Amino acid sequence: MTTVRVYGIPKPQGSKFAVARGGKAVVVDARKPALASWRQAVIDACDGAGWSDQALALDLVFILPRPRSHYGTGRNAGVLKDSAPEYPSGLPDLDKLARSTMDALTASGWWRDDAQVVTLIASKVYGDRPGAEIRMERAK
Repeated sequence: MTTVRVYGIPKPQGSKFAVARGGKAVVVDARKPALASWRQAVIDACDGAGWSDQALALDLVFILPRPRSHYGTGRNAGVLKDSAPEYPSGLPDLDKLARSTMDALTASGWWRDDAQVVTLIASKVYGDRPGAEIRMERAK
């Protein structure tokens, strides 16, 4: 099993849409600027790790920062409110986080194609140090 820790705010793969440029339709990613830094962080963290043409099992844990609204104010600043949710059940969408990260793993050369992933487990949690933990092994 290979485990890689990526630091940074995980960004989802945006929706794609077509625009006309020079009389031709071009597909554009709606979140390209925000997505570029996340993809680069994933690529940098991989640093030469690689898998050939094997069937793979992938486990992605996205660690998201808690919103400031989850904490008290004044003398309770830094204290988590009782009403704060345990898990990040809102945006960003888990499937779009997985898609952006898997595309970055493809770009890094970790695998030939993300179609090699036959088992995918993905989750979102809150944590003090945002990023992702990526675990990969041969599919069993």
